[in-house]
Amino acid sequence: MDFLKQTLSVETFSPSSGETATLRWTCPAQGIIAFEPLAFLDSSQSKSVVISAGIHGNETAPIEIVSELVQDFLADKRSLNVRLLVILGNLEAMRTGDRYLEVDMNRLFSGKHANYQACEETRRAQFIEQQVIEFFEQQPSSQRVHFDLHTARKPSFHVRFGLLPYVESGKYQPEMIDWLRCVGLEALVINHAPAATFSYFSSQTCGAQSCTLELGKALPFGENDLSQFVGIKEGLISLTTGTACPDNSAAEMPVYKVSQELTKLTEAFELNFAESVQNFTAFDKGSLLATDGEKEYRVKQDQEWLIFPNSSVRPGLRAGLMLTQTALNDWVA
Repeated sequence: MDFLKQTLSVETFSPSSGETATLRWTCPAQGIIAFEPLAFLDSSQSKSVVISAGIHGNETAPIEIVSELVQDFLADKRSLNVRLLVILGNLEAMRTGDRYLEVDMNRLFSGKHANYQACEETRRAQFIEQQVIEFFEQQPSSQRVHFDLHTARKPSFHVRFGLLPYVESGKYQPEMIDWLRCVGLEALVINHAPAATFSYFSSQTCGAQSCTLELGKALPFGENDLSQFVGIKEGLISLTTGTACPDNSAAEMPVYKVSQELTKLTEAFELNFAESVQNFTAFDKGSLLATDGEKEYRVKQDQEWLIFPNSSVRPGLRAGLMLTQTALNDWVA
């Protein structure tokens, strides 16, 4: 059984469940597979882990990394020490090599799929929500963890970075922060508000320790330099097998918080710089960032950094985020 090959080729998994010498697995739907160790796990000490990729269909490096992990468990090459749910998200877009077909799936979670006309992506987002809720509720006392793996639309001054979803407490667990540092992230971004992203959904609705991981730039299948992401893969192996995480820490891991959001209000919205600029490009105070009719977006702090500029989004959606640097200790529980 080749999990990725069968997912991309629309083959039905047959059988849809099975066992190895150490675990049982089930495929409740195309592109989704759950693993559970045969050995007893103390529910009060165990972890329930969700690893997702392909929420944007053209972000192939994370899909390849996650699929390799799945194959290792199916071949009984590794000893599973957690309950594990692996999700490949936007299947149709994966098959066509597109980011999405009709609606950006990472704007459809926490029930936001109901705000759009029903399509394959809204139905898939709703189904994924249900699968994650059911997975966590099957073992309600275990620790809940979710990593949603992406790649950026464009190059970045930080090749590997994480985005922590907004939490009301403003505090994140030390274990999560230590893992993020250990896997070699080059930067960390603290989100400022609730969102319709997958990682915010699993955090807010399911109480999971969640993080979006951005890994390099989107490339076609087979063209990724996965050596850039060895730390991520080793971290996922450590997380799921209960082994020590190798130290792949970057020289430093600056931490940013969102200072302002560039929201596209109308079709008159225009960015005041080339959309080819890299993520984490710095702008000085007073710089004009964008206009939307008579409304202007300017840098408010002495220096702010830009991520995710995209003027082609629908009105009402985020067309970019501006960041300021912050101290990590202020955010650790």
